[in-house]
Amino acid sequence: MRDYFTVAHVMMASDSNEGVIICACKGIRTCLLCEEFKGKGQLKEDGPQVVHHFLYDPVLRLAVREDGEPASFPFPGVFLWENFISEEEEKELISKMDQDVWNQSQSGRRKQDFGPKVNFKKRKVRFGGFSGLPGLSRDLVLRMQQEPTLAGFRPVEQCNLDYHPERGSAIDPHLDDSWLWGEHLVTINMLSDTTLAMSLEQGLAELGLAEEVQVAVHLPRRSLVVLHSEARHRWKHAIHRKDIHGRRVCSTYRELSAEFLPGGQQAELGAQLLNIALSFQGTPV
Repeated sequence: MRDYFTVAHVMMASDSNEGVIICACKGIRTCLLCEEFKGKGQLKEDGPQVVHHFLYDPVLRLAVREDGEPASFPFPGVFLWENFISEEEEKELISKMDQDVWNQSQSGRRKQDFGPKVNFKKRKVRFGGFSGLPGLSRDLVLRMQQEPTLAGFRPVEQCNLDYHPERGSAIDPHLDDSWLWGEHLVTINMLSDTTLAMSLEQGLAELGLAEEVQVAVHLPRRSLVVLHSEARHRWKHAIHRKDIHGRRVCSTYRELSAEFLPGGQQAELGAQLLNIALSFQGTPV
């Protein structure tokens, strides 16, 4: 399986004129194409020497020590909805996605974007070819809004990401933008279970934990997870390579920040973006 997959993707990713292996990784980010065929290797520095590991309990909404110690602490801002979609819906969604083009992205991922073109450094937004969210998302969004946490959720962007262990797919710890994107990040996890790694590099002084703290949030197949409040704005989130055990596809939905909503400085632009998004007539941009 490995040899066939690697050769096939090398051929797809090769420059026809020079025979050079290409991918979308930049800077310190790598995938297996970088590491095995470009000699890029793992450029990242070693992680912290001491890390305090916790597991998220979605029933108690607590972070519980992995080593069995009694220590735990409240972990607000994570909502998990298991079996959000059915097996039949998952099959239909993946089939439709695979009919569209998957574009190479960094760290071994592939992606499909349904949203405006954004320059976060210059804080500029343009419509580009944005034609709305895909049609199959209409019922999913209506279902999301039945949950009180998401009662007013109106997504303006959808990003589909495709992970595969043969590409070494991952996404580094990061905080999503909060200039354009609003309070809730909503993700549907498909095709395989994985773990969402939440991290706080500065530790938790109030608990006597001076070193980095990591909380592992288990994401079952076909589940939906919402990040908001502290989990959205304070804790970085990541998907590590070691937690991709089979093909994984996720759809992440983002809403607008207050600046682009009624009463905000860019409310008119926000209204235009929402009108396009919620037409549910989109194709990938």
